[in-house]
Amino acid sequence: QVQLVESGGGLVQAGGSLRLSCAASGSFFSINNMAWYRQAPGKQRELVASITSGGNTNYADSVKGRFTISRDNAKNTMYLQMNSLEPEDTAVYYCNARLQVGIIKYEYSWGQGTQVTVSS
Repeated sequence: QVQLVESGGGLVQAGGSLRLSCAASGSFFSINNMAWYRQAPGKQRELVASITSGGNTNYADSVKGRFTISRDNAKNTMYLQMNSLEPEDTAVYYCNARLQVGIIKYEYSWGQGTQVTVSS
């Protein structure tokens, strides 16, 4: 009943920028922590950045200073601004969120992923 939909992926040259969005819809009371993960071919899924409902953020060392995570709680939407992109950033990017779906019930939800390809 909860759906996360990512958008904004695409093909960009090294040094370029992209902005990903993740919109949550469905039946829930609130969204707690949200995060972006990525998975490159042949590699495990890894955490890119996370943000709490209060706006506290955390980044993987590989993206610090280049990526910025943010959210608009009124729109139930999270963003990832990616600057100075490198070929190593090529991956499918997934949105993840912890949502309150009942009085004392929480669940995690994943988006379907959006492809980011950075050419050298």
